[in-house]
Amino acid sequence: MAIVQGIDLDFVRYVARRRGDAAERAWGSAGYAYAGDAKLRRTLGRVTPVTLAVEATVRAWRGLAKSELLGRCVKVTDKQFPKLDAIAVHCAQRLGIERPDVYVSPDIGQLNAYTLGTNEDAHIVISGALIDHLDETELTAVIGHECGHVHNDHVVYSTALHYMQQGAGFFLKWVVAPAVLALQAWFRRAEITCDRAGLICTQDLGKTTSALVKLALGSKKLSDEIDLDEYMKQLDEGKTGLGKYAELWNSHPYLPKRVQALRVFAEGAYYRGMRGESGGPSRDIVDQRVADIVKVMG
Repeated sequence: MAIVQGIDLDFVRYVARRRGDAAERAWGSAGYAYAGDAKLRRTLGRVTPVTLAVEATVRAWRGLAKSELLGRCVKVTDKQFPKLDAIAVHCAQRLGIERPDVYVSPDIGQLNAYTLGTNEDAHIVISGALIDHLDETELTAVIGHECGHVHNDHVVYSTALHYMQQGAGFFLKWVVAPAVLALQAWFRRAEITCDRAGLICTQDLGKTTSALVKLALGSKKLSDEIDLDEYMKQLDEGKTGLGKYAELWNSHPYLPKRVQALRVFAEGAYYRGMRGESGGPSRDIVDQRVADIVKVMG
């Protein structure tokens, strides 16, 4: 086993220790996953800065990070926030996973939801402000999205990215920049996968889209006034000029891209088949179209 400065680099073995059902899927990817997500994730284990970051994240999470995070949050149970608990149970059942632990965070004024931990010890955190802004179906889209990260074994990678973006001190300085760029490129694709998971949980394209819009705008009032078709015209505007390259340093695709990519998935044979409908393009064709939508360069 390769060891560098006490850090276990046998990442392949780490991956092999994931949930037993992971071997049933291609690198832990569910059937609805965006192919660009799984393809790029296969390369991450071969990038040394990412491997070092992942190893550091796992150690830190099992040490102090978990207790520090959850110490300020309130756990969702059937007796505490039962409506949220019911949504989490529904999403887990819909995706065929065990219900992850869900916590409400007192992040004042922040509309946010994220999943941290390891693939075997994942925790979904939702800000209280976000809960106030969304209705039940929109919350299902958000929790379903986060459950998608668990379902597709994203958690250890996304946790590493989260802490690097927060400037956590347990990463070697020379590791951070290249690892962040690699993980951001992957995470933009992972978000496409998880938007699909949210849609699968709601079976409601309109509400799933409105949840994305509210998260992006940070304002319930403004999101109620937005004309989505008018807004989507920004998709073409964002493809011109030097400004498009700014997305390379973002961990999320621009919102118009996410909305359009979700619409393409909703028209495809995979999602239509889940709803008992026929027709629609194959998953390969859907993913080819989505790749054209979400690409940053070219």
